Amino acid sequence: MIRRASVSDALTVAELAVKMWVSHSAAELAEDFRRLMSSTECAVFIMYAGDAPIGFSQCQLRHDYVEGTESSPVGYLEGIFVDEAHRRQGCARALLAACQNWAKEQGCSEFASDCELTNNESLAFHLKMGFIEANRIICFTKEI
Repeated sequence: MIRRASVSDALTVAELAVKMWVSHSAAELAEDFRRLMSSTECAVFIMYAGDAPIGFSQCQLRHDYVEGTESSPVGYLEGIFVDEAHRRQGCARALLAACQNWAKEQGCSEFASDCELTNNESLAFHLKMGFIEANRIICFTKEI
């Protein structure tokens, strides 16, 4: 079962998200999710197996330029995670569909995402889900 998460689900989502975004704490992510879920520009979905949360997806509207797109706003997949024991069963596909449907309801005609250059698992997922690679970039920074 998939349902849209509410602010009261922030810690549940954060406990899943910290398995993917390991440089953060669940408490830190829960605060971020509370803020995001309070916005009409964002949607978070939770997938359950019985009563146990096993995955989530987060999407939002992006009004700035999104690489490879021609419209605005664009629905954007910000994050998606499924516990390892439930992978390769269509869970991520269903969570992605929930995000895409939400974006369509918001008037979007395009949906986008990204992944790190070295994240081959994410790249394979995106291609399997019908995304087309729009560009590759390397970002730079320096202190001045």
